[in-house]
Amino acid sequence: MTTTRDPETTPDRHPIGDPGAPGPATASRGAVVARLLSFRNISAIYIFIAIFVVFAIWTPQTFLTAGVWRTLLDAQSVTALAAIAALIPLVTGSFNLAVGAEVAFAGILTAWLLARADLPVTVSVPLALLAGALIGLVSGLLITKVKIDSFIATLGMSSILLAGVAWVSGSQQILDLGQGLNELATTSLLGVTLPVYILFAVAIVSWYVLERTPVGRRMYATGFNPDGARLAGVNIARMQIGSLVAGGVVAALAGVLLTSRINTGDPTVGPSLLLPALTAVFLGSTQFRGGRFNVWGTVLAVYVLAAGIKGLQLVGAPSWINALFNGVALLLAVGLSRWERTGRRAGAIRRVTSRRAAAVGRAGR
Repeated sequence: MTTTRDPETTPDRHPIGDPGAPGPATASRGAVVARLLSFRNISAIYIFIAIFVVFAIWTPQTFLTAGVWRTLLDAQSVTALAAIAALIPLVTGSFNLAVGAEVAFAGILTAWLLARADLPVTVSVPLALLAGALIGLVSGLLITKVKIDSFIATLGMSSILLAGVAWVSGSQQILDLGQGLNELATTSLLGVTLPVYILFAVAIVSWYVLERTPVGRRMYATGFNPDGARLAGVNIARMQIGSLVAGGVVAALAGVLLTSRINTGDPTVGPSLLLPALTAVFLGSTQFRGGRFNVWGTVLAVYVLAAGIKGLQLVGAPSWINALFNGVALLLAVGLSRWERTGRRAGAIRRVTSRRAAAVGRAGR
């Protein structure tokens, strides 16, 4: 007995007489490529291209020079480190509003240790990083043991740290740091300064831990579904404390590099990094990973935002444009992040509903 196949009901084979028609594997690959290149997945890249084209036409004599881009790459390395410092706790569901203050405190502490305590760079820098870890530990204990909301705990910690900055520095710049620390910021390799290499080293380590290790999976589970993670045996408090400690160390490293760059302990720098850092984290969450906080999306977002601001500065925009640009970008980034997550949730519901309806239809036949 010979049976015939209906091409419409047997999609796993090409229709007879049309051997060139794409099969499901080809269609699947095409769908994956289309998704990867979609505006929803890599919007920051398309935005960067648009920014580049606009300012390359508007002010090519300055925007297209290699010096501008080298300066941009170096200047934003500290901002990107601050963004990673904010990202790591956010993965576990903890907002760290003290990132800017942590950067400022580590920077002023490093300057004080060098100029006032007369300690060498090899001692001052590790002590500043240790201070960052201790600050993160205190924040983590306040959140997990004292049960203070992360917004309130880190906001209070930010105020305490800024008071500490004023006390240590006497609200004055700390000068005469010597040249040892400054060499950390000025040393370059292949035309790129050392802070840029440090940034990408930190980014690679952070990416590997978050995306390729059991610890990273537990951290994401803690942030997305703490109750489910707790039932699965994840120590929620340990994940949150550890993330805040790690974020504190990275923020302290950013503070050290910032002080190294200006070769002065300035009590006014650091807090202003909070807004661009959070903006980059939320904008970065809409890139590559479909609404999930991720390292490379965050780093990309830092430089896309910086390119836009630099272009505006080069055409003579007023100084307040930085705050306006970052504020608007933060609102858009948070909105996009919420939309991305809602869209994915709605898509999942539609897929489950359609499969269930198909199953019911087959049962009825």
